[in-house]
Amino acid sequence: MTSGTREIETLPMYIGGEWVRTAELHTVELPYDGSPVGSCYMADSAVVGKAVEGAKRGAAAMRRLTNFERADLLVRMAEIVKRDLADFAKLICLETGKPVKEARGEAERTLQTMIASAEVARNFHGEVIPMDGAPIGKGRLAMTVREPLGVIGAITPFNVPFNLMMHKVAPALAAGNAIVHKPATTTPLSALRFARVMEEAGAPAGAYNVVTGPGSLIGNALVDSPHVAMITFTGSKEVGIGIRARAGLKRVTLELGSNSALVIEPDADVDTAVARCVMGSFSHSGQVCISVQRIYVHDSIAEEFLAKFAAATGKLRIGHPFEEATDISSLITQAEAVRVESWIAEAKGQGARLICGGGRKHATIEPTILADAPRTTRISCQEVFGPVVLVNRYQKLEDAIHMVNDSVYGLQAGIFTRDLERAFRAALEFEVGGVIINDVPMFRADHMPYGGVKESGMGREGPKYAAEEMSEMKLICWKV
Repeated sequence: MTSGTREIETLPMYIGGEWVRTAELHTVELPYDGSPVGSCYMADSAVVGKAVEGAKRGAAAMRRLTNFERADLLVRMAEIVKRDLADFAKLICLETGKPVKEARGEAERTLQTMIASAEVARNFHGEVIPMDGAPIGKGRLAMTVREPLGVIGAITPFNVPFNLMMHKVAPALAAGNAIVHKPATTTPLSALRFARVMEEAGAPAGAYNVVTGPGSLIGNALVDSPHVAMITFTGSKEVGIGIRARAGLKRVTLELGSNSALVIEPDADVDTAVARCVMGSFSHSGQVCISVQRIYVHDSIAEEFLAKFAAATGKLRIGHPFEEATDISSLITQAEAVRVESWIAEAKGQGARLICGGGRKHATIEPTILADAPRTTRISCQEVFGPVVLVNRYQKLEDAIHMVNDSVYGLQAGIFTRDLERAFRAALEFEVGGVIINDVPMFRADHMPYGGVKESGMGREGPKYAAEEMSEMKLICWKV
């Protein structure tokens, strides 16, 4: 199948339980070749206001549901998504340009995120407080309850449009909230298609509202609205900082950038490390927040690792995203590919060695390995968001830990070693939100806590942890 044989469908917005169309259309293109694959309508400020009003009504309805009813709603939603999983995988492939086998993986993970959120809803609770732990508490009992915040504004990125959306939508519903969702302009199709799932599952009108259009207009309207209790955002550091500054007393969670690092110790299984680094560096052309961008290899195994890493990378197949054999397709736009190409040239100009790759055709960048890059080059100290990884050497573990921490980011990091003491020493000293031992920092199970420190953001995702962020703790204390 190729995108040129597909009839273009225009998907409306879903607001307050109604399908909404406007006068202005936006065409969604397959990043690999620029061919049109769908279209959506563009919202203005009035439409955003209508979505917030719809979400207010939806929040009141969601708040009245019991834990069981919220869990049951999420289970019904999951059953519909499972039935239509192939359709969602196709849409993900069309709008992102990621290889179809990766799109299937995203669709399947989205289903797991929904199932985990249903379990969170079923068991969402507070705790008993031991008041007699203090003299003043004698004769009193207390408990906490978790209450929904109300309306959640969710702004999601292009790279994993369905699963990262579900990491905000499903926990919000599990906690009894309503959502106004603004998907990325380049990848709105799976979110708009998901609105049909909400309708078929019998969700309260306004529980899920999806609004498409200019990011600054919709994002600012959500942040500024007095009826939006929380903003949950995944995207660039610059936009996230702007949201935080503008949000005032609103609850905010931010999942921002990274340039994830991996340390490979001399006792590591090199073949396993190579295989995982190929996946962790080049999946979805490196357009994942926790893609491996910096690898620090002990000098004693550096040549062996580089030779095997380059050989394995050279076997990756570049092609059309709908071809089953394709491993590498394209970046989200040609402009992004041109940017990444310029960063590679800059690194080479500053002394980095090109081990393999580096070429560009339209929006596709060959998987690229650089070695011995100076710490000041953008490939090293910024987020490349492309299929580029640098490999540098170290002599002492302390030096490697310092190099990992020499970054404004701190999302996840990894280390390969058979020495448990050294692994945990590094894990405790890495300045990141998550440490992965004997695997790449690209690893993420959807139910685990996920989020960063420093300029990688604030707050945690993962259904249980996101639901806690999206709820308020209330204390109830009584004298007996």
